[in-house]
Amino acid sequence: MGAATLNKAQLGNTGLDITRVGFGAWAIGGGGWEFGWGPQEDEKSVAAIHHALEQGVNWIDTAAAYGFGRSEQVVGRALEGMPERPYVFTKCSLLEGPGRRVVHSLKRDSILREADASLKRLGVDAIDLYQIHWPNPEEDIEEGWGALAELKEQGLVRHIGVSNFEVQHMRRIQQIAQIETLQPPYNLIERDVERELLPFAENEGIGVIVYSPMGSGLLTGRMTRERIAGLPDDDWRKHDSRFNEPQLSQNLELVERLKAVADRHGTVPGAVAIAWALRNPAVDGAIVGFRSPEQVDPLLPAAGLKLSDEDLDQIEGRAP
Repeated sequence: MGAATLNKAQLGNTGLDITRVGFGAWAIGGGGWEFGWGPQEDEKSVAAIHHALEQGVNWIDTAAAYGFGRSEQVVGRALEGMPERPYVFTKCSLLEGPGRRVVHSLKRDSILREADASLKRLGVDAIDLYQIHWPNPEEDIEEGWGALAELKEQGLVRHIGVSNFEVQHMRRIQQIAQIETLQPPYNLIERDVERELLPFAENEGIGVIVYSPMGSGLLTGRMTRERIAGLPDDDWRKHDSRFNEPQLSQNLELVERLKAVADRHGTVPGAVAIAWALRNPAVDGAIVGFRSPEQVDPLLPAAGLKLSDEDLDQIEGRAP
């Protein structure tokens, strides 16, 4: 894979031309916080970012909450001294609370402070896409969205969007400022967004980047019962219902179907899972979490992988 072969798409009406696979920086925030992924070496994270960019990936999605600043710091370190940097997307509204648990705030002053801290950690003069991480507390979403609009007017952020919002939330804030992007979870296990959310975004010209296209690692083909049992206690997945029975058996059966399709295409199950999410017409890009350089190459072909009707029937369990 080289820079020239990585398919791109326009991100809604932002004017940003993004590679269909982006670098997800949640896991490189490491462990030791409420939604951590266990121990992670920063050197490995920086190497993974550099390798993905060398292969043509042109955007990174992070958040202030990931390791409470650690992920953004690592991204900033990886981008230092780069003649041409990728687009950098980050998020606000989740603060560090007691016991390194998440606290939500959509207050204007809090968001302005967060943006300032993110800009410093990332080492950029403007954030390419700034997103509200969660619509909590719900009564403050208008205030939070107003703060993002203000940051955009000041030129500190170039584009503004939302993550984990429902249609009702988006309707409420639309008249304050245009919603440019939406970031929902979307994968073969979590498909609720197909009903209302993705059609709404497509209809309104809102760009969509989906997260967890491989179900947080569950659909990579490398997740086994033994591996889940051995996950560190500060890896949030160990306690997630999808990684435990009764859901686990069903999800591992799905992985077997992905493997069969991957074998036909000469690729890996994770790439098929990502390609499946990208085939939805509303979806512009998929956020793929990489923790080491070795994880990058097998998954990038997802950007150009075309699944046939036969593939889709097999993946979704309709095939005889």
